[in-house]
Amino acid sequence: MAILLTYRRTRRLSMHIVKNGDVHVSAPIGMPKSDVEKFINQHHDWIIEARRKTAERQRLRTDFYNQLPLTTRAQKDDAAKRLAALVEPMIERYTKVMGVRPSTVNYKPMISRWGMCKMKDRCVCYSTYLLLLPDWCVEHVVVHELCHLLEPSHNSRFHALMDKYFPKWREARRETRRVAKGG
Repeated sequence: MAILLTYRRTRRLSMHIVKNGDVHVSAPIGMPKSDVEKFINQHHDWIIEARRKTAERQRLRTDFYNQLPLTTRAQKDDAAKRLAALVEPMIERYTKVMGVRPSTVNYKPMISRWGMCKMKDRCVCYSTYLLLLPDWCVEHVVVHELCHLLEPSHNSRFHALMDKYFPKWREARRETRRVAKGG
């Protein structure tokens, strides 16, 4: 276990556990290192438990994504074809209703996000791991990215568009997060 100490303009000590299990501690500038060490020692039990929970979350996340092996070119191509067969009819339906059309649609194995929209070239991209989600959650992601063609940021206008075109988006987002956590 590594401990990374950073001095910042803050009023109090704080710490959190990062994905790899390391402990990141933030301390006020000028605080003696002995005070920081005392703080860490006093929270030893919390650190152990937080590291255990972090490792479990990472294991569940890995198990979730490993359900869809995408290591070979053939696997990636097959997944992209299957996802396109699911997503393309959704795109067609919503582009007519929303009056917006992406210039290109791509599919690739992204773990950090379900989809993305490049406003500059009006390109949308969907993660092939969407195949692991229920269809209605996939539909939520499709509408989400198409809404970005109308509103690039996640502001109140964007949320109003989501409410208009996919009223159950909040439930779909919750379900997506629940499924992806392995729960």
